[in-house]
Amino acid sequence: MKLNTTHLRYLTPEDWRVLTAVESGSKNHEVVPTSLIIQISHLRSGSGAHRSISTLAKANLIARLQNAKYDGYRLTYGGLDYLALHTHFQRKTLHSTGQCIGTGKESDIHIVLAPPPPQSSPIVNSHPQSSAPPQQTLPLINPNNNNNNRQRCILKIHRLGRISFRTIKTNRDYLRHRTSASWMHMSRLSAQKEFAFMTALHAAGFPVPTPLAWNRHTVVMSLIEGTPLYQIRHLEAEETKSLYAELMGLIVRLAGVGLIHGDFNEFNVMIEEREKTPSENVPDASTDAQKKTAHEEEKEESRNQTISLHPILIDFPQMLSVSHPNAPTYFDRDVNCVKQYFARRFHFTSDDPGPHFQDVEKQLKKNKETRRLDVEVEASGFSKRMAKELEKYMEDAGGDGPGSDDESASDLTEDPDSPDDPSAKPYAGDLVSDEPNAPGRSR
Repeated sequence: MKLNTTHLRYLTPEDWRVLTAVESGSKNHEVVPTSLIIQISHLRSGSGAHRSISTLAKANLIARLQNAKYDGYRLTYGGLDYLALHTHFQRKTLHSTGQCIGTGKESDIHIVLAPPPPQSSPIVNSHPQSSAPPQQTLPLINPNNNNNNRQRCILKIHRLGRISFRTIKTNRDYLRHRTSASWMHMSRLSAQKEFAFMTALHAAGFPVPTPLAWNRHTVVMSLIEGTPLYQIRHLEAEETKSLYAELMGLIVRLAGVGLIHGDFNEFNVMIEEREKTPSENVPDASTDAQKKTAHEEEKEESRNQTISLHPILIDFPQMLSVSHPNAPTYFDRDVNCVKQYFARRFHFTSDDPGPHFQDVEKQLKKNKETRRLDVEVEASGFSKRMAKELEKYMEDAGGDGPGSDDESASDLTEDPDSPDDPSAKPYAGDLVSDEPNAPGRSR
């Protein structure tokens, strides 16, 4: 299920019409009859449709099902990838795609280039009931980048069903009713949910990537120049205490607006390093401030240049409302994940036994006018029915519901096909565009 853009730039308009026809027919057919593909594509000549079908089949964008009762084709994940990328390119939300920098249990992470946005850029959503608030604008991201001032972003491709086939023995009764089309439907729901929650969280000022666009099973977001928490080996005592308090504060803050992450662990927290501002290092000015010695001023200047750690949350498909029947369980599990990791990695144990879900629940009941992001997301188009359908998949195929414990949800683990040097970064020559003469075309 790896993204392969080799054939992307060579497909004709007729090929795209046929591929879209297969996708449309997949809503009601596991295998779309060839006659229906020709009918939906509205191509004048049947021979042209058959030529496009042959081209798409050779590129593994559609496939025949063995022992089918009739002549037809089904859409593959590769075909769904191409349709999503084609839409992104048409809408100018992407310029080119690059190498895979991470592979999670149910998603792939790619570096991409996006066209330079204006000073503020609207969120692009492929659904008429957009999960983004009207007229919402985003700040300019990385305005000093290379490659004609294009911005480096992240393309997340949801691929639900990947882990399910590894657990097929324990989930056989459920999985035998699943087809490739239904896995793709779940991937769409997962991407839609992540985009909806990320948009709501970003608008509310939470530390999350900037959502840029969503189409089918893909989400485009800003690139976080940080380090996954699980890759940090050592922290000073004060840094450990401060980071722990900030992470616990994020869990409580999320619950305060009606949300529980559901998979709050070291794999889904990125750490950004920023220079401390003078206000973070220097106490309030006093009349004695002018009496500092040269040595004290030198020490103060050194402190001002120290680094502070700022957590950024990622991965939101398993996020749920505090109104969920199992909300206390998921809240406590998020808290315990952080506690256990800090005890194991940094040998840090807090004296505070909390936070507790009961305290957050009492606070919500007391402040009934508090902004509820779970309600806003539902109103934006991601309904309870969609959430339950996706949750059913997470429980039956993912093992343990949101953020199963049997396999950590790392969406940024190292790609086995990446270069041996983990610090190697993609460069412009690695990027592939759908434009025949585009800069950075693969050689």
